[in-house]
Amino acid sequence: MPKNLGKTPPMGWNSWNTFSWNIDENLIKGAADALVESGLKDAGYEYVVIDDCWSLKERDENGRLVPDPKKFPNGMKAVADYIHSKGLKFGMYSCSGTHTCANYPGSFEHEFVDAETFASWGVDFLKYDYCYKPKGIPGELLYRRMSMALRNCGREILFSACNWGNDGVHDWIRNTGAQMFRSTGDIQDTWASIKNLALSQLNMRQSQSGVYCWNDLDMLVVGMSGKSENSWIAEGGFGCTETEYKTHFSLWAMMNSPLMIGCDIRNMSENTKKILTNSDVIAINQDPEGRGPIEIDHWCNESCKGLVKPLENGDYAILLVNFADGEHPSELSLNFWDMGLPYASGFGFEIYDCWEHKQLGVFRERFCAHIMPHDCVMLRAKLVKV
Repeated sequence: MPKNLGKTPPMGWNSWNTFSWNIDENLIKGAADALVESGLKDAGYEYVVIDDCWSLKERDENGRLVPDPKKFPNGMKAVADYIHSKGLKFGMYSCSGTHTCANYPGSFEHEFVDAETFASWGVDFLKYDYCYKPKGIPGELLYRRMSMALRNCGREILFSACNWGNDGVHDWIRNTGAQMFRSTGDIQDTWASIKNLALSQLNMRQSQSGVYCWNDLDMLVVGMSGKSENSWIAEGGFGCTETEYKTHFSLWAMMNSPLMIGCDIRNMSENTKKILTNSDVIAINQDPEGRGPIEIDHWCNESCKGLVKPLENGDYAILLVNFADGEHPSELSLNFWDMGLPYASGFGFEIYDCWEHKQLGVFRERFCAHIMPHDCVMLRAKLVKV
């Protein structure tokens, strides 16, 4: 049944990173209100997703999942209706195993009844986890099952597969019908986690990621600042700097990851809002062609990375990142012949800075920037005759 789900990387908000198990109806409605009132909806964020811990520990006498009446006293249909009234879409969570990661009922061998239940509640998005999967059954088969159930439940529901990059998922996930798939372990609100997840995806095969099936690097930690009910995610409670969050957002956007916010958007700072609503960066993430970036090595500094990808209108997106630690900037030089542009062609690039929102001029042969540790420069390059 899904027709155009996943044409570009999905954008929205998920409850897990900040609230984990501490969720209820008022929180989810408040998040929907904040998404609209803050301008995030206008920037493209449309899904409000409840993660784990929303149900009772047992199914009802008919084998159906039951929302926890203390957390969701009016049921999930009422929550969905409220979210839809805001012009947003409603997402929920289940698991391919016998139980979810927090030991609530999973959808193993309940795939079709659960898909029918989600559809009756007005669900538009399903995050599908990988805990407690029977070891003798291939994960690929279980994602095929739920995909089939969702595609025939009578409602368009975007399928977000979350098996953490295990079992060679890049090789088979597109053929299951999922619109996005986790390619990494869980994120933490630290620079080390952001760096490790990003670097783990460089130079990986991108053939299975693109339009209708996006490589998901996990939810954003932008703006969390160490605030989480989950101590593992908070990892010391210090969070990241604004510069590190900016680089995090740039990397996820450049690598075509779905942009699922994880901070408390009801109380986000203006700096957090500025990062999350940067239209120039979002446009690169949402480019209709969905081309994956190539890595262009910096010949004298392994801690500096350059990513380049073509955009629909002939422009190129460029991201230069300094992953090094320390207090001093590094010089990053991007040679245009590595992008395919020889000096003898008579062309150069007109460079636009996506964070400073200004034209930097026309450059031939190379572009050079001095970038502080953990910082980045994100550019849009237009080919021009010189």
